Amino acid sequence: MVPVFAALAAIAMLSIPAQAIDEDRARGLDAGEPGATDVPEGTQVPSLYLTVLRSRPLIVFALCAMFFHFANAPLLPLVGQKLAQSHPAWATAMMSSCIIAAQLIMLPVALAVGHTADRLGRKPILLLGFAVLPVRAVLYTFSDSAAWLIAVQLLDGVGAGIFGAITPLIIADLMRGTGRFNLAQGAVATVQGIGASLSGLVAGIIVDHFGYSAAFLTSGGAACGALAALFFAMPETAPKRFHLPNG
Repeated sequence: MVPVFAALAAIAMLSIPAQAIDEDRARGLDAGEPGATDVPEGTQVPSLYLTVLRSRPLIVFALCAMFFHFANAPLLPLVGQKLAQSHPAWATAMMSSCIIAAQLIMLPVALAVGHTADRLGRKPILLLGFAVLPVRAVLYTFSDSAAWLIAVQLLDGVGAGIFGAITPLIIADLMRGTGRFNLAQGAVATVQGIGASLSGLVAGIIVDHFGYSAAFLTSGGAACGALAALFFAMPETAPKRFHLPNG
């Protein structure tokens, strides 16, 4: 299905009239827009690549994303292993149920984020998404029941839906006026990919030596660290014009 949908996406992209795209604004070079910082009026030249490394909020966010994915990535595979142990004949169907259940929750959550991110700000919503993860990790340790594990997996839709929808907004906020949105987005994706990749190795070692509950609790601890870093070190990034009076 991947090449089919890739072709459909290409067709949709090619159907956009070229004159409908403002090349400068598409790169975040609209310096006159409210919210742009440290960009002289009329500047239409991309900033240096080092802009990404010089943005402290972006670095904080990238590190938070890395620990979020370090905590989140191994949870579903571990749940799948537990389901396979207790219900080997239904392992594939149950794993699919976990994935579908999370996706069904993720869609409305992402839509809700899109409707509220400008009004409430980015940080409160992101904190909610990060707070769900340690709760989910701990709940996995309460029971080995298939129904319980699949029900807890619904929370993955909340966290993933929020993170997936809010991340491009935060990066756009931080890179506004620099022309380096894509570079920053790629950098954040790389860092969070490192966290997700390492988590599988760490979780596997912990399961081998201490069991599944220890692996879930370790992920919960990492998620708590990410939540604390986000709360104390990450500023609100939404442009001030989005906030309602007294809100």
